[in-house]
Amino acid sequence: MRRLNNTDPDFEAAFIALLSRAATEPEVRDTVRDIIARIRRDGDAAVIDLTNHFDRVQLGIAKLRITPEEMETAAASIPAELQDALALVARRIETFHRAQMPADTQFTDDTGATLGLRWGPLDSVGIYVPGGKASYPSSVLMNAIPARVAGVSRIAMCVPAPDGILNPLILAAAKLAGVTEIYRIGGAQAVAALAYGTALIPPVDRIAGPGNAYVAEAKRQVYGQVGIDSIAGPSEVLILADAANNPAHVALDLLAQAEHDEMAQAILITDDANFAGQVAAAVAATLLRLPRADIATASWRNHGAIILVRDFQEAAALANRVAPEHLQLMLADPTPIFAQIRHAGAIFLGANCPEAIGDYVAGPNHVLPTSGTARFASGLSVYDFLKRTTWVALDEYALAQIGPAAVALARAEGLTAHAESVAARLEP
Repeated sequence: MRRLNNTDPDFEAAFIALLSRAATEPEVRDTVRDIIARIRRDGDAAVIDLTNHFDRVQLGIAKLRITPEEMETAAASIPAELQDALALVARRIETFHRAQMPADTQFTDDTGATLGLRWGPLDSVGIYVPGGKASYPSSVLMNAIPARVAGVSRIAMCVPAPDGILNPLILAAAKLAGVTEIYRIGGAQAVAALAYGTALIPPVDRIAGPGNAYVAEAKRQVYGQVGIDSIAGPSEVLILADAANNPAHVALDLLAQAEHDEMAQAILITDDANFAGQVAAAVAATLLRLPRADIATASWRNHGAIILVRDFQEAAALANRVAPEHLQLMLADPTPIFAQIRHAGAIFLGANCPEAIGDYVAGPNHVLPTSGTARFASGLSVYDFLKRTTWVALDEYALAQIGPAAVALARAEGLTAHAESVAARLEP
């Protein structure tokens, strides 16, 4: 873990180094390119071969798609407490995303032209749900529910089942979210199958959901053939905390990100050196008892940091440069600093609002921009599953009012047919 002080002469260089993230490895890029080429050439045969190899299973074509009976059995096996928790989370996600649904626009301007904008859902969406090191039923809900709220008629889900093991919570969450088309495949081969289609898996219009470096690179390479939500990097949290906080709580919030994977990043910014030391000690003590201590330790050691500043005005300026996926403002009065934050995927206000609550039950989406992309990107929402279509209606009077300007500009651009297509309608 790095300790930085923004009054040190070498702070700027150290801060830039802290935020530097490795680019995609050439090996990853080339491997993904080859996998996509195989799926496009060999279809389901390549999907089966790659799935059996990477997930250490022996599946045939008949077992790639999960049956409704398997979903029912999985949902019924979930303890009542978890069923209730999933239902509560699903309701809160749906409520928040329904509130996002935009209204169509229509108006007539002073020339008599009638202009409009109409929203409509995508026809089909592919949802990728991670497997491997952890299993995330919350990701099923966060990806599928906004698509369903937007009105997407077909939601296809891919989830890997390494060694043939698939968490029944994943299937229970999918059933609750209204997903009926699920394939037990993962990795770049799942992204390629969703993008280009196979005999078994029809192609989709957009792919959403996080994954490992190979999944992220696959989404990058298929973009243009399909839409994507984002290219997700490692998870990250930035915490601005004053000394009034419980150091153990801050330590847990930092490690809640660090335990995701070894590349995750957790950063604390504070104005109190003694408090910084207390948090560092609490992190070390907490790591001794975490089941995922190896992962969290590697993350904290290689990518974690505590930054000391003179005041939280300076902290806010640094936060905007980080543009973090998650930002916690653990301040006695977070409102003034909150007003200064321009770039963050999601913000959590106060000592009683840990980022982990946003991962599950708060309601806003937990699929968020990473690696500083919050400077220009936003979290997943219903807008990712909707399209905007504009429309125009003109009568003779309206065309006469605005048409001559179009003719003049078209002629200036040397586009004769453009000019004449309007001018012909302006003749007496």
